[in-house]
Amino acid sequence: MNSPAGAALRARAARVLAAVLGEGRSLKAVLGAALPSVPDPRDRALLEAICFGALRHRRRYDHALSAWLAKPLAARDFPVHCLLLAGLAQLDALGLPAHAAVGATAEATRELGRAPLVGLVNALLRRASREPLPASDDPAVATSHPDWLVAALRADWPGDVDAVLAANNRPAPLWLRVNPGQLGIDRLLRSLREDGLSAAPHPSLPDSARVDDPIAVERLPFWHTGALSVQDGAAQLAVHALAPGADERVLDACAAPGGKTAQVAERIYGGRGELVALDIESRRLARVSETLARQGLDIDRVHVAVADAAAVDAWWDGRPFDAILLDAPCSATGIIRRQPDIKWHRRADDIPALVAQQARLLEALWPLLRPGGRLLYATCSVLRDENERQVDRFLAAHPEATALPLDARFGRPSGAGRQRLPGEDGMDGFFYALLAKAG
Repeated sequence: MNSPAGAALRARAARVLAAVLGEGRSLKAVLGAALPSVPDPRDRALLEAICFGALRHRRRYDHALSAWLAKPLAARDFPVHCLLLAGLAQLDALGLPAHAAVGATAEATRELGRAPLVGLVNALLRRASREPLPASDDPAVATSHPDWLVAALRADWPGDVDAVLAANNRPAPLWLRVNPGQLGIDRLLRSLREDGLSAAPHPSLPDSARVDDPIAVERLPFWHTGALSVQDGAAQLAVHALAPGADERVLDACAAPGGKTAQVAERIYGGRGELVALDIESRRLARVSETLARQGLDIDRVHVAVADAAAVDAWWDGRPFDAILLDAPCSATGIIRRQPDIKWHRRADDIPALVAQQARLLEALWPLLRPGGRLLYATCSVLRDENERQVDRFLAAHPEATALPLDARFGRPSGAGRQRLPGEDGMDGFFYALLAKAG
């Protein structure tokens, strides 16, 4: 693995990490641009695994490097620091043998234009291959989370904080959902098992399968036919909670990337219903249209538009909705296992602005709901300020609003709603509150 190709791959991983950690860019976006230029699917998988491992355990690795380095690397050598994170991820998170990881990673230092540091990188990774990483008594360091998030989780979920921190650092399974009009779940499960994949159904999600084996979506059976979607079970449950009818007028207020939009469209397909799907970003909304088209759901009664859902006068035609899905912008603290860079991008002072944005959306959309209609407020957050307390404030201000009961499929009781924590039942962290307007 000391080949030029092996070194080049490690250098590419370091550049991805430098863009994420040094420039504040999204891992999904940076990897999305980098992976297509890697021709071998095994190399693509390794590149992705290295980056995920380094970001999941970044703080613990930083702690080890600070203990082992006589002085920190210069600011201009931040890509080399990221290369060291990539090397530690190979040895620790991925469990690669030293002969497969150390030499190629050290040689990658030349690829980054920092040849004088080859020996240092080699020595540090050799040491990491021989002895355990230095431990820390600080739980934020030991679990590789920012201090503010550990404190917030401890305040909100004192009995579950350790489980949440551990779940955030574990890879998430792949959740698949079939379009029942095109494919039966039994046929999908049979095909997945014939391909040697450990696929299992879920009692609460009759159109879903959980796959614990890593696999590129392009290799999934039925993927290219549009009969299959990748969507976490917790996200799927949001549409189950809203339960839109085939003849209802439905609003998906924050639609991107489109998984729940397609799920709602499937439910109105063949009926007289109508779906309006909005998102404030045209680039993200394009993915919604692509998702609908890929699944054959680009039907006349699905209207996709770029709009700020809260700026009602700019897009609403005055006709009320029977059901509204508000999957609100949030801290995304429930999906860290899928997007580990959230740990390093999100800040404590982001939360008040998000809470204000959520409240603005709730207040703006509530008048659009017909009497007797229902609104599902959902987030992929685990913070009570964005979830339980947000809904409690809304209900206190709106006597015409009532919280409808949701059963245990949707997690534990949390105020007027239900909360799933990361990893429970193999799903992401998610909050649901179903609100009805008095008729």
